Amino acid sequence: MTQPLLQVKDLSVRIGNGDSAIRPVDGLSFHIRHGETFALLGESGCGKSMTALALLRLLPRPAGEIVSGSVLLNGKELLAFTENGMRSVRGGSIAMIFQEPMTSLNPVMSIGAQIAESLQQHKGLSGKTARHRVVELLDDVGIPDAEQRYGEFPHQLSGGMKQRVMIAIALAGDPDLLIADEPTTALDVTIQEQVLELIKKLQRQRGMAVMLITHDLGVVAEMADRVAVMYAGQLVEQAPRDAFFGNSKHPYSDKLFAALPDSSKREERLTVIPGTVPPLNQVFYGCRFADRCERAWEHCQSHIPGWFETGVEQGVRCHLADPTLSPGGNRETVVQHDTRVKTPVEKSVQRALLDVEELKVYFPIHKGLFKRVVGQVRAVDGVSLSISSGQTLALVGESGCGKTTVGKGILQLLKLTAGSVRFEEHELTELKGEGLRRRRSDFQIIFQDPFSSMNPRMSVGDIVEEGMIAQGIGGKAQQRKQRVHELLQQVGLRTEHARRYPHEFSGGQRQRICIARALAVNPKLIVCDEPTSALDVSVQAQILNLLQDLQGELGLSFLFISHDLSVVSYLADRVAVMYLGRIVEEGDVGDVLDNPQHPYSQALLSAAPRVNTDGERRSIRLEGDLPSPSSPPQGCHFHPRCRHVKPECRQSYPSLTRLTETHQLRCHLFEGLEAKP
Repeated sequence: MTQPLLQVKDLSVRIGNGDSAIRPVDGLSFHIRHGETFALLGESGCGKSMTALALLRLLPRPAGEIVSGSVLLNGKELLAFTENGMRSVRGGSIAMIFQEPMTSLNPVMSIGAQIAESLQQHKGLSGKTARHRVVELLDDVGIPDAEQRYGEFPHQLSGGMKQRVMIAIALAGDPDLLIADEPTTALDVTIQEQVLELIKKLQRQRGMAVMLITHDLGVVAEMADRVAVMYAGQLVEQAPRDAFFGNSKHPYSDKLFAALPDSSKREERLTVIPGTVPPLNQVFYGCRFADRCERAWEHCQSHIPGWFETGVEQGVRCHLADPTLSPGGNRETVVQHDTRVKTPVEKSVQRALLDVEELKVYFPIHKGLFKRVVGQVRAVDGVSLSISSGQTLALVGESGCGKTTVGKGILQLLKLTAGSVRFEEHELTELKGEGLRRRRSDFQIIFQDPFSSMNPRMSVGDIVEEGMIAQGIGGKAQQRKQRVHELLQQVGLRTEHARRYPHEFSGGQRQRICIARALAVNPKLIVCDEPTSALDVSVQAQILNLLQDLQGELGLSFLFISHDLSVVSYLADRVAVMYLGRIVEEGDVGDVLDNPQHPYSQALLSAAPRVNTDGERRSIRLEGDLPSPSSPPQGCHFHPRCRHVKPECRQSYPSLTRLTETHQLRCHLFEGLEAKP
């Protein structure tokens, strides 16, 4: 067997000193071959990103240090390199793509200058030679008009294009190993697919290895050759991709699979992993997963499990794999699913709770010294939808299509250009000032980033109580305090959490706090704006179960804005697909997700990664990015990217076609068809 490109042995990292020192990486061993993709999988807080930073020796200073182990790159010990020596490795032999491109790019430097900086450092190129190479790199990563883009700044690019620039910077030094840390977490499915395809294409062309850090099992299934599962600073399982997805061995891996939402689990509660990753500032005397494992027994609490080989390049750190132990009968891993069915809710089909007609939200474009209006950004351009009591309508589409603007427009958080919003037969657009303020208790919003939507100087109790005070509900102070405690318990938190502050909680707990805040004023409709997009699958399952429980208990209606189609297939009753400010297809969840008819819906669904080893996914590739809403294409807005485009698509926007009583779309391919009974 040839020597691996990267070989890591017993790597341990410590942050801080004394008994309170954190050990985010504790005895890690793995290898990566030339040209392969090695996926490092696990929940937030398990040490994945810290492992990558340790390989590059970029640990936080002065507290972070590598206390033991070996890191060999092409047979050379990186831990013996001086800081000057490591500068040639970083961006040269090993390059890294970070999770959030906007925070990694310099906002005051053009993208061309930032790529040229790497070429100067690692290739000694400058001037016209460097510029020519930058344009080549931009072209390689699929950025159109590379010459023009050279002088543009990060804020002028979409999320997908910023991630492509990060890839171009990483490729500038011709690395042997590319570390991709959650490279697609914040991207919608079509852009995610483009970025993943780009990485695979460049990997084939250049023969480089990829270390993919992620918590997305669908991305792992699509990209990886081998998989390693990390938990609390250690590897607990390692296997080739097909062996892992076909026959995982560790209880933690099985729980991750069981927590994934999909349409087959619509009548069930999702399996959750109780508790959280344990703090890494302690000495462990047993299995680190024991407190969350349903297969654990006394031995797991008192003995540290060893590493057991279970197949070719396959191993697991678990007492269940120890042939010398017998934990009472069957030693096979058993996942205990939560078999309780979802609480049923009476869904009204007689009258809509919310009825939106021809909603438009335009933002003026100002130019010149006198800030004259020279155009309009048509963020929402004629959206109509309705939601019944106890129903969930999912709004899906690419980033920038106007989903969040629809939610804010419905709640009157943005000034509407035109349209009607009727809530319980009351026209919200006619309400002003105190009249609108009194109605706000009926509809609330849960934002995508819970931390930024909470005042960091307010305690959790004050945050939850704030809405009650503003609406003059909940009684006296003591009654409101009791109500806050009830709400915290209702969303799975403890009453003593009311005295703590937002920074003291995990991402999933913060999202629960935001749900409690929304519930405090007894709403009938909640707009959920990407509430699970940044959460691990286990925490996501907890939030989805909670939303389902609350809908069953309280009869809530949800407008659920998301780009995660697996979540939508599990949670939604109806789905509306949005493109460039307009809804192009709408129907029951089974109509749209199982039988999409609009070419855009088909492409969107085909781009979603799936945990499926039965052959490769057939994807419909969308060329280019979403057009600008300030100058939408004439005719059907989708026609520049559509593979079925006809002459009339370029001339006029399609009218509404009803395929069935529950399924409708706007597409010239279906005009003239009669609705089926």
